[in-house]
Amino acid sequence: MKTTILQKDEPVLRKTAEAVKEAEFGTKELLHTIEKMRTALHSEDDGVAIAAPQIGISKRIFLVSGRTLGTLKSGKGYEEFEEEDALPDLIFINPEIQKLSRKKMLVEEGCLSVRWLYGKVSRAEKARVRARDKNGKTFTVDSSGLLAQIFQHETDHLNGILFIDKATDLEDLPPKTYAKQKD
Repeated sequence: MKTTILQKDEPVLRKTAEAVKEAEFGTKELLHTIEKMRTALHSEDDGVAIAAPQIGISKRIFLVSGRTLGTLKSGKGYEEFEEEDALPDLIFINPEIQKLSRKKMLVEEGCLSVRWLYGKVSRAEKARVRARDKNGKTFTVDSSGLLAQIFQHETDHLNGILFIDKATDLEDLPPKTYAKQKD
């Protein structure tokens, strides 16, 4: 059964998501939410990450696609990507950005909840995130480039912020238009 990814006018996308409570770690409900997120994320060829509010669940959870992680590790673009390069999806529960670099980069962004708009957003070049896994174990990840951008984008989702609130040079690029521009 396909999980619907909510679009920008849905009120849940503008709310600050609730923290996952201690008693929820390791429960069937939490695992079910993560599986619904995974299903929704993997139903989109261009999906790199997803936050729980995007599927209507106001919880502080986001996933980063193992496909994206695999492309980053292998150095291959999506065009050359092979499924065996995929890594497991990363699950971030109750994430907190601990540190952002002062150095910023202007990057192109899109969003599964703001189809098919793209724009430029200023993001910190590096980010440190502390979060918990599905069992409640705390971990920290230092990132740069695309992964740092993803952490900031997904944390914005958990705070009720969409990339279009920060973006400049917004363009509507449905798949056919985008394919023509790449040629």
